Amino acid sequence: MTESIAGPYPYGRLTGTLMEAGVEMTLHGKTVHYQQSGSGPFLFLLHGWAANLGLFAGLQQALSRSYTVISVDFPGCGGTPEPEHPLTMADYVDFTKSFINSFTSDSAIILGHSHGGRVAICLASDADWGFDIPKLILVDSGGILPLRGLGYHLRVRAFKLGRALLSSGPVHRVFPEALLALQQNMGSTDYRSASPVMRATMVNVVNADLRSKLTQIRADTLLIWGDQDQATPLRDAHIMEDAIASAGLVVLPDAGHFSFLDQAFTFTKVVESFLGMD
Repeated sequence: MTESIAGPYPYGRLTGTLMEAGVEMTLHGKTVHYQQSGSGPFLFLLHGWAANLGLFAGLQQALSRSYTVISVDFPGCGGTPEPEHPLTMADYVDFTKSFINSFTSDSAIILGHSHGGRVAICLASDADWGFDIPKLILVDSGGILPLRGLGYHLRVRAFKLGRALLSSGPVHRVFPEALLALQQNMGSTDYRSASPVMRATMVNVVNADLRSKLTQIRADTLLIWGDQDQATPLRDAHIMEDAIASAGLVVLPDAGHFSFLDQAFTFTKVVESFLGMD
């Protein structure tokens, strides 16, 4: 079944095929998988690295009482195919800007978790997107480079030297599996499980330091963090709270990097309060 997707079409008319878990649209010639529910002002949910929109199912259902809630699978995640080439932060921002503009040219509330928070920070720090962002919700967000000691830098240097050696023609022909073994032994779980194009993408985005963009955010901003978050520690939340002009921080106890799942009930009530929902 094919449906027409309501809204302005600054990037050409969009059509989608209804799916059990959402809808597919074509954007800039590429397939994009998303989920839309509810009615009212637009609210967009941006997931984290290697995740998918399905993690937002409970939250999306709750917020749909008062909003048109749209969650999207980033390229290479969920139902959206991988990109042909590695992406940069600028590519993610352009993708998300185009996606949002396909629904509204007026106003969009954005909630971003982890890597989705990086994208949301970039969008909210620049007003020239064709839509206003009155409220911003950053959940265990990326964007602050972690503190790294000498051991980390030595491991990175060893990895780069090993990769260069094992990628060379003669060595690779004699030891074709050695490079893969090096990547699996030295990379993070997310890095090891990613395809080559997504590994390169991950390197591009995790090294993006967005501190300078935080002071440019004018939207009312809610920061929600798990007190046990090890991926984006609580210190990052305090840095963001200090830098963003209109920001407040809520720390959820006994919650990790996926605080919206670990403390789902409390998380949802905090967000509903911030959005003025009854």
